[in-house]
Amino acid sequence: MLRRLSADDDRFKTLEFRDGLNLVVAKSTSDSSATDSRNGTGKSSTIELLHFLLGARADRRHLVARKELRRIVFSLDMDWPTLTGPLVISRSGSNPQSVTLNPGLLPDGGASGDGRISRLGRATEKSPTTHQEEFHFPYAVPGSQRQGKTLASPRTVPVTDWQHMIERQLFGLRGEYPGVSGRTLLSFLIRKVGDHGFNEATRTFARQPEAQATPNLAYLLGLDSTLAAKYQDIAARRATRDQLKKVVDDPVWGKVVGRASDLRGEIAVQRSKISDLERQMNSFRVVPQYEALKIRADELARRIQQLHTEDAIDQRNLDHLERAVAEAIDPEVRYLEPVYQELGIALPDQTLRRFEDVRDFHSAVVQNRRIYLEEEIESTRAALEHRKTERARLGEEQSFLLRELSEGGALEALTTLQKAFAQEEATLGALENRLAAAQTVESTSREIDSARIELARQVDQDLNERQPRINEASVLFNKLVSELYGEDRPAYLAVEAGRSSLKITPKINSDDSQGINRMLIFCFDFTLALIAHRAGRGPDFLVHDSHMFDGVDDRQLTRALEMAAARTEAENMQYIVTLNDDDLSKARNLGFEPDPYIVPPILTDEYVEGGLFGFRFG
Repeated sequence: MLRRLSADDDRFKTLEFRDGLNLVVAKSTSDSSATDSRNGTGKSSTIELLHFLLGARADRRHLVARKELRRIVFSLDMDWPTLTGPLVISRSGSNPQSVTLNPGLLPDGGASGDGRISRLGRATEKSPTTHQEEFHFPYAVPGSQRQGKTLASPRTVPVTDWQHMIERQLFGLRGEYPGVSGRTLLSFLIRKVGDHGFNEATRTFARQPEAQATPNLAYLLGLDSTLAAKYQDIAARRATRDQLKKVVDDPVWGKVVGRASDLRGEIAVQRSKISDLERQMNSFRVVPQYEALKIRADELARRIQQLHTEDAIDQRNLDHLERAVAEAIDPEVRYLEPVYQELGIALPDQTLRRFEDVRDFHSAVVQNRRIYLEEEIESTRAALEHRKTERARLGEEQSFLLRELSEGGALEALTTLQKAFAQEEATLGALENRLAAAQTVESTSREIDSARIELARQVDQDLNERQPRINEASVLFNKLVSELYGEDRPAYLAVEAGRSSLKITPKINSDDSQGINRMLIFCFDFTLALIAHRAGRGPDFLVHDSHMFDGVDDRQLTRALEMAAARTEAENMQYIVTLNDDDLSKARNLGFEPDPYIVPPILTDEYVEGGLFGFRFG
């Protein structure tokens, strides 16, 4: 049970809790102004502090992170399953990552001597404590010899270790319980209005996935939480499939994944490329003097090209020479006779050569030209033939070199080939990953439906085997509702294998008013707390904020308080609830006597000192 909520600030209103029903009351004072409100008295802050001290995360927006509260160390005294005296939990907003436990607890729940709790929850060798401050209790503690006795050395542990201890020692989570966490279990036993915890009975915060909540509910009720948690796996697979489907259908981002049919074709081509490269590497040999051979091959290519150019020039010359030989014939000299006759008349006094001498000279010139042309033709043909022979020889050498170069290469070429092979293999790996994603998109719908059907079958079978436990919880819920509304309103718990989660549904045959919904949550929470406590799966306390009774009829409020007082006394449990004094007055007027259950001091809306913290801020 929770025993004491305090702080190291003298202005803080320390709250002392007892067994059974505890009423934390906020009262409107006679001199409060119209702008004052009991919303500032600290009722909801009490709930926030309990969660904070029981391991809740605290970001910079949390209540304790406010500059006015950051340096205050808050403490909660509570009973602990393995201790004879109270356990004191201390934590501050200035160091929310750590929690101080007094006495220091070992992983099995015992008090530590000189051992330290490691981050993994194991006691190590003796070592000096890092927290030197001593904690004293101002009241007698079972097992202490006198009031104010100093207990075993406190230990400061990471908040994650504290959360694990809560799971193992407060809720008995020793082993693998996927989907179940101590923090979520506490959220059902201490609902927060700030998280919209009073909207639905089976959720503790707005938009909480049902598949996430039900494993925790199943654990508290004694059902198979592992089967309930498997719905989360199916939900995660379906969510992944839906997201990938959106990606594939998108014309731009679909290229990130692609379609399986297209990817299979790309993979086939890629594997062919890799096979070709692999064959090249397997048959590759490094040719000695590769660079020298390559240079010689280039020289041969240039020389062969030069020979072709020279042949073309000589072939044109040969054609010209052969035409010139054909044109070099004996001249026609008959035209010379009339010419000489005219010259004899015009130049009678000149001495002229004989006509026969001129003709003989001209014939000699033609003969000499023919001989010269024939010699040039022979020389050109000889040059062509020589180059032909040289081309043949160079061609053979070039063929040999090209074969050497084509069958092998330098070490640098082999390295380049290996890099190309690695790059193509990486591309193939990426394509195969995309194919796996595409196949997930295209084929998992049937697989998910099949898994869901099989899980529903397993859950149905398990529920049949655990029907006595379901009956126990359903009957208890019915009795609690009957105490509030009488026998006229049938009420029960419906537990079944749903499509997307284990369905645990508390039902009351009534309208859907806010008051009825809040009383449904009230009875459901009591059912969870009582069933879990009876079986040792949960602590012996339940805490509600005053928002639990928003919109609730006066008679139901009165009966709820009466029922809470009777049930907690009979079950040796504790129920803490914050209330406004006017709501309490309504219950008093209907015969409920609240005074034995009121937790002092009564919080007020006095501007300066009335609230829980003893001062106003913000």
